[in-house]
Amino acid sequence: MNLEQLKQLATAGTVNELELLSLEGGFYVLRALTADGPQTFSDAQGQAVRLRSMTELRELLADVPPVPCMLVQHVVHDEMCGQRDGPLAPLRVPVTLAEQW
Repeated sequence: MNLEQLKQLATAGTVNELELLSLEGGFYVLRALTADGPQTFSDAQGQAVRLRSMTELRELLADVPPVPCMLVQHVVHDEMCGQRDGPLAPLRVPVTLAEQW
């Protein structure tokens, strides 16, 4: 999914939520949750776009209609130590895409 497709889906109201996945290496990947399933934000070559900050995300989505957004981070300490029983749910924190300052 590219930026134009994301705008169209958001305008049509078919994007339930955006997820900003925090990944190892200090970057983020954006995906849209729709009725058809998650769709990763990609470049012209079909590769996932790596974002470096919330500021970069806000600038990228400045012209996209407002959609709820969650920062998603897996708790690697729990995965490494294996001390919890049952499934491990990622940390999900709501973020605002409105300008920070």
